[in-house]
Amino acid sequence: MRITFELDAEFREMQGKGASRRLRHAGKVPAILYGGHLEPRQLAFNHQKLMTLVENEKLYSSIISINVGEEKQPVIIKDMQMHPAKSRVVHMDLQRVLENEVIRIHLPIHFKGEAAAPGVKTQGGVLAHRMSDVEVVCLPADLPEYLELDLTEMNINESKHLSDLPLPKGATCLLYTSPSPRDRTRSRMPSSA
Repeated sequence: MRITFELDAEFREMQGKGASRRLRHAGKVPAILYGGHLEPRQLAFNHQKLMTLVENEKLYSSIISINVGEEKQPVIIKDMQMHPAKSRVVHMDLQRVLENEVIRIHLPIHFKGEAAAPGVKTQGGVLAHRMSDVEVVCLPADLPEYLELDLTEMNINESKHLSDLPLPKGATCLLYTSPSPRDRTRSRMPSSA
């Protein structure tokens, strides 16, 4: 299991909206740690230290070591809530990682060779990405940082599908029956006269 980041945290005993508001006012971020066949625990992180990592794409698709006193716990970020108007983390949900149990995590898709694709370079096409990440199920040891899709051979009017995405050994892509709103693209149909 490859650990990419380390974060220091502290246990918090107070719960509720008022306690979370006081934590945020003191420069802390309230969080919940769950999973791993253990009881959920409330944590607090230093907001400044967390903000230095928020822009890094790897943070959301990596295993993070949470240090609380002498304890170290590998986790993944399941959800990070941001303030709607300010550059502030409001709350985090973390899931414990066990070496022998599969995890579900969203991995970013990196598109390689867009400019070199014949459909763009010589045929006048424009590439449109309907998805920028995909949910994957795998063991922590098989977790990649990202998935890479090669587009260098694409011609105009061709499509790539989730089945074309190369997955590492032991990883499975969860296919969506209905994509989330951010993964849909709108197409305008001509109105009938």
